[in-house]
Amino acid sequence: MVDVIVIGGGPAGVTAALRARELGASAVLIEKGQLGGTCTNDGCVPTRALAKAARLMRDSEQFAHYGLIAGSPAVDFARVIARTQQVVYQVHEKKQLIAHLEAANVRTIHGQGGARFVDAGHVAVAGEVIAGDKIILCAGGKARRLSFPGAEYAVTHSNLWAMQRLPERMVIVGSGATGCQVASIMAAFGVAVTLVDVMPRILPTEDELVSSTMHAEFQKSGITVITGIKGIDAIRKTERLEFIYTKDDQQQTLTTDVVMLSVGWIPDLEPLNLSAAGVQTKGPYVQVDDHLRTTAANIYAAGDITGRMMLVQSADHQGRVAAENAVLGANRVDENSLVPHGGFTDPEYASVGLTEEAAAKDRAVAVAVVPYTDKDRAIIDDRAVGFCKIVVDRETRQFLGAHVVGEQAVEVIQVAAAIMAGKLRVEDVSALEFAYPTLASILGLASRQIARQLKAIPIERQWREIGQLKLAEWERSTD
Repeated sequence: MVDVIVIGGGPAGVTAALRARELGASAVLIEKGQLGGTCTNDGCVPTRALAKAARLMRDSEQFAHYGLIAGSPAVDFARVIARTQQVVYQVHEKKQLIAHLEAANVRTIHGQGGARFVDAGHVAVAGEVIAGDKIILCAGGKARRLSFPGAEYAVTHSNLWAMQRLPERMVIVGSGATGCQVASIMAAFGVAVTLVDVMPRILPTEDELVSSTMHAEFQKSGITVITGIKGIDAIRKTERLEFIYTKDDQQQTLTTDVVMLSVGWIPDLEPLNLSAAGVQTKGPYVQVDDHLRTTAANIYAAGDITGRMMLVQSADHQGRVAAENAVLGANRVDENSLVPHGGFTDPEYASVGLTEEAAAKDRAVAVAVVPYTDKDRAIIDDRAVGFCKIVVDRETRQFLGAHVVGEQAVEVIQVAAAIMAGKLRVEDVSALEFAYPTLASILGLASRQIARQLKAIPIERQWREIGQLKLAEWERSTD
């Protein structure tokens, strides 16, 4: 009998298996396909590679502005896709997951079909039945499909990697992270993109200012944004595709070449035979408690299969928590309160912590919004679109959330996450000596704005009476 069986070889599964070995447990890792999970093979890595190509297209527009003489680039989409696949291979080569797992004495079974529960303590795979004291489910997920007439003509983001030429027109259904990233990338490549959603605003889980700003910037870049649709009525195939939907009780039709669904991410649970192990589900996801234990006492789950926070960084964290609780019998709680995230759109957006609306529900908050135009680096780089918004608890003067739209937003938000993890107060952040000229220092400006507002730093009366004073970037406190 093995101490821990891990089902799934993505970030959650690999982390769980390695952590179990660190704790002295024997471990077997089962992956039906290729190690690395969706992000490496089909999600973040290839999408970011496409975003890099799109960013180079965008940057070329500045050549003449900075005195560089060069023609406008054209897109060879087959070569773009080939480069994207090469990046995936390079990431696999860098990670060396199989060698890493073997070096840690984790037995790895991969590419031989999926695992299936015989009972709560036995898993069948590749003609073998393995007994395990504890089992951790990390089987990941897949793109959700919708049922409507002509749904078979729609694709998901996974189909992008097989495309050899760009469509002229594309409809993307769903304006979450994936839908918005693909929309931004394809628009940069010259595709006429229409982004549609049943929700009243794009990026509906983000702070409202992020959502409204991204909507406006998408429209400026030529993306047609249609929100609040009732639903998809059908896709009809003629010479092209007719995408038929209803909005405001009126049926509308868009002629397009591609319809891509980006409407959620769900696990494929049926092959696992969860009922044989006594593992119950909640909706499409495996039901877990705050310790990531399922309804079977010896079985835990981590990553996308739980439906909790479907991000690589969260999967890695959950894999570690599940392994420690399984091996040590500990009661470590999975907390999702501090998860920086964002999208490689143009402009980028990123967030950590609570939105203003959520934070203001049960406490008094102070809010500062500093535009990118206040940053010298944004002017130098001619990337002045965007803002940094921080939400602070008036009593503790600590960050509750931070939201950024603009150049390098996903990098800037990491600094905000570190500030929150360290429980720094706004006056502490305002006193940090950020390097100049940088974009991350916008957090210092926002913090100083709130520190003045909350009188957390001494200000002479004549300065207080000036009101909203626009501070110089290098202004330092003289307290």
